[in-house]
Amino acid sequence: MATILGHHHISMITKNAKKNDQFYRETLGLRRVKKSVNQDEPSMYHLFFGDLIGSPGTGLTFFEIPMVGRTHRGTNAITMIGLLVPSAESLQFWKSRFEELGVKHDEITRYAGREALSFEDPEGLRLMLMNNNEEEVPKLWTAWEQSAVPTEHQILGMGTIEIIVKNAGKLEKTLTEIFGFTVKERSGEHILLQAIDGQGFGEILVKELEGPSEKPGRGSIHHLALRVKDDEELAHWNERVKERGFQTSGIVDRFYFKSLYFRESNGILFEIATDDPGFTVDSSVENLGEELALPPFLENRRQEIESNLEPLD
Repeated sequence: MATILGHHHISMITKNAKKNDQFYRETLGLRRVKKSVNQDEPSMYHLFFGDLIGSPGTGLTFFEIPMVGRTHRGTNAITMIGLLVPSAESLQFWKSRFEELGVKHDEITRYAGREALSFEDPEGLRLMLMNNNEEEVPKLWTAWEQSAVPTEHQILGMGTIEIIVKNAGKLEKTLTEIFGFTVKERSGEHILLQAIDGQGFGEILVKELEGPSEKPGRGSIHHLALRVKDDEELAHWNERVKERGFQTSGIVDRFYFKSLYFRESNGILFEIATDDPGFTVDSSVENLGEELALPPFLENRRQEIESNLEPLD
């Protein structure tokens, strides 16, 4: 039986890859597991951050668009990224770290039933550190020992993802009836759904809000990718999504994984992505993220592509 295994990765827009790279590596202590380009527009960087090997469920990825304007916030958008940390002590560690480094943040509060600390990256992307309270996480998640953050307080991976839409019922139906999400909690216009019952690493919090749709820009979220095991299951989901009347991109080979894309009724873009082959397909674990990595179909353009990119290191 095909199942959604949680989140795979989430992709955002940045105006400046160099500053983005510094924040996610040096401030948040994530590993840059791949320095690549937008495969559809290779003049732009595509950066991948995560755990030791960028395991599925830990990936934050950024497309660099140097000419992008600011985000005009609104509805029909993915609006916040939850990141799990090990404990309540970890939240205190991060609060002190943000104060020391001048990162915009709020006080520790509660969000989706967990202790949480909200903050923003330099471009206004909204994120939330959430206490995992020593609950189970995927076994493949692996700490990066060379991180600037001590292992006991490192970001583990993705937690609750917030999505605000005009019609929450339609999004709920898509997630429950197609993908098998279950409703954990319903409160007013908020619906908390889980891909795996009782687990925070595949959670989506849906909020309903009327008003203008968000106009994306720097610091906005482009899409959320859901995790599936392999090519066979991806083909199953491609047919399942089409059966429900949605158009899909068809299966796309992204070299590091295969995936498909579709927009649900509110316009939210979802990707469904496979675990394999992963980011070590063209690099050793030790050298991940150091050199510019290109998929085979772009390798013959390496000199041209590198000449158009500002060096990051």
